[in-house]
Amino acid sequence: MAMGDTEIRDDRAAGRLEAVTDGEVVGRIEYFVLDAPERAVVPVHTIVEPAHEGKGIAGSLARELYALAAREDSAVAPLCPYVAKWAERHPEQAPAAGPELIGAAKQWLTAHPERF
Repeated sequence: MAMGDTEIRDDRAAGRLEAVTDGEVVGRIEYFVLDAPERAVVPVHTIVEPAHEGKGIAGSLARELYALAAREDSAVAPLCPYVAKWAERHPEQAPAAGPELIGAAKQWLTAHPERF
């Protein structure tokens, strides 16, 4: 997905959705994929490089994360405060995750602290 001169690409192996401008990664959402109780993409951190803040990069990353999950028929369980707030503001693009799914995502994160 392109946004002006910014491209968004998914590095699934590394668990990063990256915003790239002129070959430089200017922002990213770090995530993992949960398999149970249902398949879900779980964003943990949203990071935008200071020089690129205020350009809508974080919102574009959040939008693409939900679009990617929808294409894969996955839920999104946002543990990242930014993504959770973005989802509240865009309910038509961001179906809410149930408490059981959020709880399972938190348990996974607690069990794998080295990942984030």
